[in-house]
Amino acid sequence: MFVAMNRFRIRRGREAAFEEVWRQRESHLDRVPGFVSFHLLRGPSSEEYTLYASHSVWQSRAAFEAWTRSEAFRAAHRHAGEFRDLYLGPPQLETFEAVEGVR
Repeated sequence: MFVAMNRFRIRRGREAAFEEVWRQRESHLDRVPGFVSFHLLRGPSSEEYTLYASHSVWQSRAAFEAWTRSEAFRAAHRHAGEFRDLYLGPPQLETFEAVEGVR
């Protein structure tokens, strides 16, 4: 299992707009080999921003990396630049490989 997370600092007062962008966007993930699941998570807030994380689970690092080079990736991110005013800086990518799991 491989997990890719992007952390987003969203300007205070713009949270609803950010969440709506994610609800309306077509991710194209459901057609990508090796994709397992996706969640958008809302975290704590400060005076400046609310922290969000996108959390995607993949069968392997190779599956995730193949997605980042795919047409589905380009299509999912095609309009990302249109919403720069929501963000305090660029997203921060963090990746993790499973070393243990319990079900």
